[in-house]
Amino acid sequence: MKPTLDESQPIFQQIAQMIMDEIVEGEMNEEEQIPSENELSRFYNINRATVRKGLQALVDAGIIYKQRGIGMFVKSGARLQLLKERQHHYREQFVLPLLEEAKRIGLSKESVVQLILEEE
Repeated sequence: MKPTLDESQPIFQQIAQMIMDEIVEGEMNEEEQIPSENELSRFYNINRATVRKGLQALVDAGIIYKQRGIGMFVKSGARLQLLKERQHHYREQFVLPLLEEAKRIGLSKESVVQLILEEE
């Protein structure tokens, strides 16, 4: 996890994002226990309710699950789910606008692919 939080977005979202990043990057495996609310709140020196809100967002999204009295764990299939969501987001945020601009300036999809494959 990142050692510090910043002002770029709400803290609970940053907590959730850091856990998702670790899952995607393979640093946190499926069925692995995640740090507890207490551990995260102490590490970042933040309110436990803020951590709880971030973790609950992950539970609601089906990324982690609670095991009463034991802790929270990465759900099976969470990495694949996150990869699919991020690929969709990447397409929407980067690829489609790139292709729209290419069309405006007279480049075909094939020309765009060739530009990408060219070495600098």
